[in-house]
Amino acid sequence: MLRRIDAVVPAHDEEELIGACLDALLVARAAVLRLRPELQVGIVVVLDDCRDDTARIVRERLAGFDPEEAVTVVVDERSVGAARRAGVAAAVRSGAAGSGAAEVSERWIANTDADSRVPEDWFSVHARAFDDGVDVLLGTVRPDFTDFSERDVERWTETHPPGHLPGNVHGANLGVRADRLDELGGFRELAEHEDVDLVERARAADLRVVPTPDAPVETSGRRRGRTPGGYAAFLAETYPRS
Repeated sequence: MLRRIDAVVPAHDEEELIGACLDALLVARAAVLRLRPELQVGIVVVLDDCRDDTARIVRERLAGFDPEEAVTVVVDERSVGAARRAGVAAAVRSGAAGSGAAEVSERWIANTDADSRVPEDWFSVHARAFDDGVDVLLGTVRPDFTDFSERDVERWTETHPPGHLPGNVHGANLGVRADRLDELGGFRELAEHEDVDLVERARAADLRVVPTPDAPVETSGRRRGRTPGGYAAFLAETYPRS
């Protein structure tokens, strides 16, 4: 039985987008708690070498939450893999004491990114994956179309029809059972593609890796991201600005 689900959000200098990211997560959190009030739902933000106003915005958005519900971790790695790893460790520590503590086998880690906005049913979809016996859930993402030309929006829509299953792994929408994540050794401290690396190891271990078109996450359509080979690089190559 699922007892706790935590969202892990690595952030490096995301003052322009982290507020909208957290607003969306809080809406999704409230939505799943209306359906499953017995569930523990946490949010972990990992501030990775932030030099801008990201930390202040995070503090303001999460003010008033219990420390077991909203956690901020500070690291100085400039590595999304190291940041996710630190976030998962903090998530597993949350709610780990007391009579109502959730065992690692009763936990799910839902990953997203600081430049992304999850839909209202996001936590619910991830919780349902746990209930269905999924080990790793591969979610879809789509870019913020305000960053796209009209023609680029048309091209995206043509190649991503409704029900389109993800062909790639996206750290902005990736869920995994906490016990399976522990068995795999967690996220590796890679500067990029830590999500792809994890899924490759999960498949090699014959875990149940399931793609879903449900609860797609909207992510920034920027062409220059925080890692050289991340989603922004894909957009820059596929949808170059004229």
